[in-house]
Amino acid sequence: MAEDFARAVEDGLKLGKRIYMGKDRAVQPPKPLPLMERSMHFYLPSAPMVYAVISDPRIVDNPDIPSYQPHVHGRLDPPALIPLQMNGVNLDVDCYGDSAFVQVSGMWRVHCVMRSRSCDCRIAVPMGDEGSILGVEIDLPTKSYSTELIGVEESKGIQNIARPEDGQFLKPHIFTLTIPKIDGGTYISMKLHWSQKLSYNDGKFTLTVPFNFPEFVTPAIRQIPKKERIQLNVNSGIASGIVYQAVSHPFQESKRNGGHIGLLYEANVMTWSHTDLSFSYGVSSGNIFGGALLQSPSLYDVDQRDMFCICLFPGSQQGKKVFRKEVIFVVDISSSMRGRSLESTKNAINTALSKLSPEDSFNIIAFSDETFLYCTSMVLASEESIENASEWMSKEHSEGNGTNMLIPLQKAVEMLSDTPGSIPMVFLVTDGTVEDERKICEWMDKRMKNGGSLCPRIHTLGIGKFCNHHFLRMLAMLSRGEYGAACDLDTIDSQMQKLFSKGLSTVLANITIDAFDDHEQIEVYSSCIPDLSSESPLTICGRCQGSFPDTLKAKGILGDLSNVIIDLKIEKAMNISLDKISARQQIDLLTAQAWFSENKQLEEKVAKLSLRTCNISEYTRMILLEKGKIERDTDTTEARKVSKKGDACKLLDSAEPKKILLQILTVGFGDLLATAENICPGSEEEILPEVTEMLNKATSNCCGRLCRHCCCLCCIRCCSKMSNQCSILLTQLCGAVACVGCSQLCSLCCPQEG
Repeated sequence: MAEDFARAVEDGLKLGKRIYMGKDRAVQPPKPLPLMERSMHFYLPSAPMVYAVISDPRIVDNPDIPSYQPHVHGRLDPPALIPLQMNGVNLDVDCYGDSAFVQVSGMWRVHCVMRSRSCDCRIAVPMGDEGSILGVEIDLPTKSYSTELIGVEESKGIQNIARPEDGQFLKPHIFTLTIPKIDGGTYISMKLHWSQKLSYNDGKFTLTVPFNFPEFVTPAIRQIPKKERIQLNVNSGIASGIVYQAVSHPFQESKRNGGHIGLLYEANVMTWSHTDLSFSYGVSSGNIFGGALLQSPSLYDVDQRDMFCICLFPGSQQGKKVFRKEVIFVVDISSSMRGRSLESTKNAINTALSKLSPEDSFNIIAFSDETFLYCTSMVLASEESIENASEWMSKEHSEGNGTNMLIPLQKAVEMLSDTPGSIPMVFLVTDGTVEDERKICEWMDKRMKNGGSLCPRIHTLGIGKFCNHHFLRMLAMLSRGEYGAACDLDTIDSQMQKLFSKGLSTVLANITIDAFDDHEQIEVYSSCIPDLSSESPLTICGRCQGSFPDTLKAKGILGDLSNVIIDLKIEKAMNISLDKISARQQIDLLTAQAWFSENKQLEEKVAKLSLRTCNISEYTRMILLEKGKIERDTDTTEARKVSKKGDACKLLDSAEPKKILLQILTVGFGDLLATAENICPGSEEEILPEVTEMLNKATSNCCGRLCRHCCCLCCIRCCSKMSNQCSILLTQLCGAVACVGCSQLCSLCCPQEG
């Protein structure tokens, strides 16, 4: 999908050269890159963008200065995407601890389409680390659009269903949405909302927001004023005092109060920002420290229990003893992993092995429908053994067609059952779904309850969209491990390195909070508290009925196997919404628990939280609402449709807004059929689910009779690749065959009339 999008933008830039912008140009016409310099990533959005979707090249022209355009025959299939010019942009970012909430508001103009014609416009929203789309609002002279979440049952009654390309994730961090039929010359006012995470390294938080606009979105006319504004508010939570160290734009401090700081950048510019927003601040400390924030629920909250959020920071670990590690890599080598997925996995494992100390031990287990061991026992991480392991991985093991996950996991845990003085861990990498996933979780749950002080941690990584990411999250949660995902093949290496680095840098294990054991009215979202890593702080969120304890103490085991007690300071959360901060984490954890327990009440709880906080979930669907506008005449009470000039207008409150159901935006619960067929990640075809279901039902009894070597899925994929002309020809051919068959049937039934 990303490659198709990039090619469409490249075609759009070529088409944009047809537009005459007058003699007083501020920028040169857009120029596609030379062939040797072309890269798909260049044409993907690096900041919020809007594109005109052009199927008919004849409509491309300057809406203000009509010019002679040479006649163009035919239509563009797929359509070209011409980037629209931007007339103003504001960026507002609120940071709370390791979470950031972003709002981009701006004005774009359909500068490339005749006034008498219209086109669809596609919005692209690139987001930062672990970005989650929260909403889109569009305001036009005659109507407005906005996104909204509804329940799954309610969505079944909506007749208007969007095509996949009209609302989807182009990549895990790029959300796209199509707005239909916007007239040439129209100004589009838009607000985009999303949340994302701040990265953490060596006691320093870093925020990076995509804000790098290409030159061709700058208005071509010099007289158009161009103003950009960035407002950045930082609330460090429990960390007192903020020392910011690096900023990307010339900010001015607008306010400062302890752990709160406000920064403002505002300027009239010749061209829009050519760099992402970047901001870093430090919370370093010599030792592990933490605190707790407490807040009462809002009046609109269904759950009226108090909210709490506990944060633990790793501090500086220089000169401190680290855990001795016993590591086993359990890697899926089924046929679907062949190629890029498996090569990236091998490279990441080689890098992780190089980071082990000589006193650490490791092993590697590869599995498909069979299990292959690098060694029958744990091996010390010497240079020779690491080199041998690398050679073993490079050999061609027999790639089976099945995925048997339980046996290699049991073997790995068994090998780590007697590892005193070290922290045992398993890294599981897979791209598939298996039928006994709940059985695996039940086995791990019993193992943790009956295990010793340091049971094996299982860190999981899911590749692609066919594996059950909620199972992998649940398995990691039960074993105090970490979960990672690489839904895009381009991110396999980076996500795997991130997971390995986080798992191998544990500084505090077996964490418990003293008040949780004695307080039955406290609910913690995570069933088991994961270990604290030097790579990131640890956040523990939950709810409390009644009075919250006056004091809190966190207990755990350090790298030298000594016990430590950390006093946690309790504060009232001010100017911060704990519900907002914990929503994404709570939805993910509760969804995994709802899948494992098959609990309908938990599913309803997730759905309500999703609707209240605007975070997408497996139990809600996103829709696009279209509302018309009217203009009130000052002399009469009669309402008439607003003119295209954009006069004062009012929303039609009495009219029912048009609802368009977008495609499913979540990862789902795995695909057993795709796993059984060994379909590689990244090769899946995006097929409209509703159409697929109808065709499957309609053709379930005829496929076998028509062709023994064909199936409904094959037919759907084949038809989805046809051009419009081919579809028309096939329809006419089928109609002709039907007429011939009908005439033959009539001659048989009524020979006297034949």
